Amino acid sequence: MAILDATRKLGEEIQKDERFLAYAKAKLGVDNNEELQKKIGEFNINRMNLEQENDKETPDEEKIKELNESLRTIYSEVMASKAMLDFNTAKADLDAMLNDINSVIYQCVEGADPKTVEPETHSCSGSCDSCGGCH
Repeated sequence: MAILDATRKLGEEIQKDERFLAYAKAKLGVDNNEELQKKIGEFNINRMNLEQENDKETPDEEKIKELNESLRTIYSEVMASKAMLDFNTAKADLDAMLNDINSVIYQCVEGADPKTVEPETHSCSGSCDSCGGCH
């Protein structure tokens, strides 16, 4: 099928793009960072402990408070790490590229000329009251 061949070609081009390469490198940086993975593990254990405590018939409010504080602390440490900051930046760049690709594809499906269509730009005011949908 020609459409699947074109999609595979697009996949190849995406994997050559500097934004994808930066994302893949940053993801490896997170995956291979033992200290960061340990913190993520601690976070997940604390989250499970919090869920278990909340599910009890009579939860210990002091323990819930301690677990919530621990979660906030660990989360802040994880998100402040250089590896995670690099990953989040690279992921945002890759997501922006994928949004542009999806925008072009969607517009073509709606009848736009594939040779001249440009990605739609969106601005978000932060209020969903006047929004026609997320990009």
